[in-house]
Amino acid sequence: MRVVEIFKSLQGEGRAQGQVATFLRLAGCNLNCAWCDTQYARSAGAGTEISTEEIVRQITTLGCRRICITGGEPLVQKENLIPLLECLAGERYEISIETNGTIEFKELLSYATVCMDVKCPSSGEISDLNLLANLREEDVVKFVISNGEDILYAEKILHDHRIDALIIFSPAEGSDMRMIADTVLERDLPVTVQIQLHKVLGVR
Repeated sequence: MRVVEIFKSLQGEGRAQGQVATFLRLAGCNLNCAWCDTQYARSAGAGTEISTEEIVRQITTLGCRRICITGGEPLVQKENLIPLLECLAGERYEISIETNGTIEFKELLSYATVCMDVKCPSSGEISDLNLLANLREEDVVKFVISNGEDILYAEKILHDHRIDALIIFSPAEGSDMRMIADTVLERDLPVTVQIQLHKVLGVR
């Protein structure tokens, strides 16, 4: 697999926010979001080719039982990702996968939870909303919100789709966070407003 980095830090978002996790960042992405903060991982040729066995060895060395697989878009390497998930799940690691909601992930749900990032208009990209039906109560849906248009888009999705997962509004870097919070309050939206903790703390 093409791996950009493996490191241990605090989880900055999602259900495990603030908890220690090992991050496996895979190379390659099929989108080009306007506010992407991991441009260095977008290229399919980024990082280094590493075997499943070596990835597991490095993860084991870091000594954390919580794994977050991210990118880029990790599912562009789905064919090679499944054997890794089988191995980690067999060792009883707690695994989460961050995905942009454009690639089917149903077959991965027996190994991991999923955080599906639904792309809002400000991103310049579009997610496959049909994938929302795959999500379970233990999964997460994240909307990165930059402006009022993004909120209206997300609100329509919440109205039109049954979503069992935890729903997060994550203010984009440089956005008016107070406006986002006030709008959620005024409209009593069924979401969790969550600022990216790792950026606030200045950790990796």
